[in-house]
Order: sequence, then C-alpha cells, then structure tokens
Amino acid sequence: MQASIYDFDPQTRSGSVLLDDGTLLPYDTAAFDAGSMRLARVGQRVRISVDGSGADRRVTFLTLATLPD
Repeated sequence: MQASIYDFDPQTRSGSVLLDDGTLLPYDTAAFDAGSMRLARVGQRVRISVDGSGADRRVTFLTLATLPD
C-alpha cells in the first residue's frame, strides 16, 4: 500500500501518513526504523505495511515508494 507523509518529527522519527482515500494513520519510531529511511518530508510518497483495524490500525513499516523500472 502507498501513502504520503502527512507529518514527521525528526527527533522522535514518528508522525503520520495520509492514505489516498484521505485516511490519516500514525506511525511510531519502530515503524520508521524498520524501513530504510533516514528522514521524511511532508508529501513524500512511501510504501507502508499496516496492522490492526478501525481505531487500532497502525503503520508497522514504511519505506520510500519507487517507480517501477
């Protein structure tokens, strides 16, 4: 699944992403550290993995979204 960075705190390496359907999902330091990113910027496209459902839905992994070759 892909999303866009909505906000990012460089000190805690946490924030939230905006799905294409307008859903806002938080991610924590563990999810950010699981990917290969060092920093994130608002609007940047990322690939994410999500666990849970409803109000308990959380991003568990995010990395840069790349275009296919």
